[in-house]
Amino acid sequence: MKIGVQTLFNGEQREPLAEHLAGVAKILEERSFSSIWVSEHVVTFPHYDPRYPYPYNDDHIPPAFLSRVGILDPMSTVTALAMCSKTLMLAPGVAILPQRNPVYFAKEGACIDQISGGRFIAGIGLGWSAQEYEALGVPWEHRGARMNEYIELIKALWRDDVASFNGKYYQLPECIQLPKPIQRPHPPFYIGGESDPALRRVAKHAQGWVGFRMTPDEFSARLKVLKGYLSEQGRSLDDIDIVVSPADKPCDKDTLAQYAELGVSQVVMICMGSDLDSYRDAADKLAEDFIVTASRQ
Repeated sequence: MKIGVQTLFNGEQREPLAEHLAGVAKILEERSFSSIWVSEHVVTFPHYDPRYPYPYNDDHIPPAFLSRVGILDPMSTVTALAMCSKTLMLAPGVAILPQRNPVYFAKEGACIDQISGGRFIAGIGLGWSAQEYEALGVPWEHRGARMNEYIELIKALWRDDVASFNGKYYQLPECIQLPKPIQRPHPPFYIGGESDPALRRVAKHAQGWVGFRMTPDEFSARLKVLKGYLSEQGRSLDDIDIVVSPADKPCDKDTLAQYAELGVSQVVMICMGSDLDSYRDAADKLAEDFIVTASRQ
């Protein structure tokens, strides 16, 4: 089992940003972390509409820090991290794909894969904030169907010499997008989400599933649902890379063992720091608590 980190960068660190990103990459690689997942919100809001509950805490109210913090664009950030790392797998964690132009996402992803020597993971999800969609002029309705189309369109651009796509939400005329990614036939799609529609999407379109804020028991229950959807697609759990991010849920050595028994290949832990010293301290604690244990799973 591998250990990755989920983080965000807000541009308010003590060091110059380029120095900070290079330092973070060095810290993580020296401690044998396998990946870095960079969060996304293009805008946040002073007040969130209660009609659209936040799914990742118990009171369904967005955390207060969201209204106070800026978040660097994940695709730009992992591009920078690609320049100063050698082994880390690099992922938006997750990019809110229906809010983005899929042709540009394909271009950016291919460039990151080229720059990194084939280390890009297309971590994607639907997001939870209807207000963010509204700010981007993207309909909240049918966002799942839109994302399904975007995935197939991006695969075509990454895979085909001459790509085209004719869908309900996007029509792409015959065109050529170069350079292609290094990873063939394309970089892997890892889809975040725990709902039935999200798991159906994983089963049909993805190479990986990212479950967020789930105990082993909660994860096991959803894994059984995913297994059924995979079977409908002629696939099995062996065809999917299983990743879990416990977030603020308790996680210790026993928890890692339970995840390993469920077939989890990677546990992604939250790691934050306002400067390189604090980031190093946080990474040291995670490495001490989890890296050695995970290597034995």
